[in-house]
Amino acid sequence: MEQLKVIITGSTGMVGEGVLHVCLNNDRVSEILVINRKPCGYTHAKLKEIIHTDFFNLESIQEQFRGYNACFFCLGVTSIGKDEEVYTKFTHTLTLNFATAVSAENSGMTFIYVSGAGTDSTEKGKSMWARVKGKTENDLKKLPFKHVYLFRPGYIQPIAGMKYTHAFYHWISWMYPAFRLLFGGFTSTLEEIGKAMIGATVSGYEKPVLEVKDINRLGKG
Repeated sequence: MEQLKVIITGSTGMVGEGVLHVCLNNDRVSEILVINRKPCGYTHAKLKEIIHTDFFNLESIQEQFRGYNACFFCLGVTSIGKDEEVYTKFTHTLTLNFATAVSAENSGMTFIYVSGAGTDSTEKGKSMWARVKGKTENDLKKLPFKHVYLFRPGYIQPIAGMKYTHAFYHWISWMYPAFRLLFGGFTSTLEEIGKAMIGATVSGYEKPVLEVKDINRLGKG
């Protein structure tokens, strides 16, 4: 079984921290590189961290990306309070800049991007965030990766005990069993998302865009 050497972004956010937690506890993953603007607060034998404040300029650290066969891109910003130009800069431009850098150092890499349910692949809809996410997805598929998988989760149930869970989840998490029962096609756990990323990298998946039902099916493995 091929051992995964994984780059993770966004590990000081809820999704990235959850994916890091899953990878740290999965025997298929042998090495993890996290790249953050500030320390993630984790230490582990298979974990290496690079602190880098400018994701638009990666030249000084790019060589350290070499030797990895997967990248789980969990870094993202909210569109609330941002116009399209600013949101595009921190969603499309930043992501493509990072993805281009890691693809240049690693042939045969699988790149997984956390997008969102409702993303607009046509890039023509009324929703600004959905258009920008759609363009980001479309342009990632043009890069020279072995595989690109685009994860579109809906409601995400966090992993208990994590540091970077959004505060409002502490008020609503107790309702998750009801959410799952009533809206199962729109909910995933962070555990399922992390396992689905590993599963897609190890075994592949039948299509590049994974909606909630695909994430949950793959995440049960």
